[in-house]
Amino acid sequence: MSTLTLPPLSLYIHIPWCVRKCPYCDFNSHQSESDVPEQEYVEALRQDLNADAELAQGRKISSIFFGGGTPSLFSAQAIGQILDHAERTLGFSDDIEITLEANPGTFEQDKFRGFRAAGVNRLSIGIQSFADEQLAALGRIHDSKAALKAVDTARRAGFDNLNLDLMHGLPGQSLAAAMADLDTALSFTPEHLSWYQLTIEPNTVFYNKPPTLPIEDTLADIQDAGHERLIKAGFNRYEVSAYARGPQSRHNLNYWQFGDYLGIGAGAHGKITQPEQKLIFRQWKTRQPERYLAAPHSPARLANPYAAGREELTAAMLPLEFLLNALRLNNGCPSDYFSRRTGLNLSALEPQWQQLHERGLVTPSQQRIAASELGQRFLNDVLGAYSE
Repeated sequence: MSTLTLPPLSLYIHIPWCVRKCPYCDFNSHQSESDVPEQEYVEALRQDLNADAELAQGRKISSIFFGGGTPSLFSAQAIGQILDHAERTLGFSDDIEITLEANPGTFEQDKFRGFRAAGVNRLSIGIQSFADEQLAALGRIHDSKAALKAVDTARRAGFDNLNLDLMHGLPGQSLAAAMADLDTALSFTPEHLSWYQLTIEPNTVFYNKPPTLPIEDTLADIQDAGHERLIKAGFNRYEVSAYARGPQSRHNLNYWQFGDYLGIGAGAHGKITQPEQKLIFRQWKTRQPERYLAAPHSPARLANPYAAGREELTAAMLPLEFLLNALRLNNGCPSDYFSRRTGLNLSALEPQWQQLHERGLVTPSQQRIAASELGQRFLNDVLGAYSE
């Protein structure tokens, strides 16, 4: 066995409410029929973090991500209260990255200035498309004008680290329409683009009533043409669907490099390493917002009353768990990350890794834990070698 070490620590904060549930969304999001219980939820997040604080084991937070739902439904004051408490409780690294997801139609410029003043320094805007027809098909609450205004508003509010979420392979979408969306996004010179294909997930409206999606040949043409356009625009594809010409997403990199993260809020997940106990575990919080808010008044089954479950990652599980994350990165991870962040020797990847290398799907493990260009195209085959 190798020595298990403490990796960097991030914090994920889940805001579960949205104006309307999108038909493709399988996240833990809940349509709000009235005003959200903002202050009650802020207090619950504080108590949730307090209960998890010892899991930080002295580490400061290197990145924070507000996800949802629609975090921009909350006021700047509420976001500031959450961040102030997190900093007092755990401390922040000097160069901390703090990302907030926002949807067009849920903010105005003064509110965005407030988010920036509260400490949010990276914004991720859920554009999905700049075409009215596509936005309607996706069930989004905003139109193309609101999408364009959102990006301009973010810039005017002082955000100089901006991610745009953009989908392709949308119902009835042509290659030309997909490229028009991408060109519009590029015209704003964002620092980061999350450009990904629409997939139909279980437990969604689209799963029960599937829309007509482009044929496979069109999807392949969109992927190839879009990738080429992004590269020519100066973007580096560093993960399956992540492109950057400014800073890469430090928070997501920590996930993909098998770092640790605390997750607070309804349905939030966390992953924690405890070297002294030679233990790595995942835990997750109560999913339904109403039950989450009532958690302190219910019998606690775990140390944190907001927690709903916990799972230890055994030595047999760790190779696949590590690779599921690391191989999403184009350049993978340094080989020593595997040993230091799982406590296992590189030999735990054998004999599968050598067999995959002989097929040209991965690099030599002594050099780097990474898929080859061919392996990136057949990633399910690579991972399948460890899931049998």
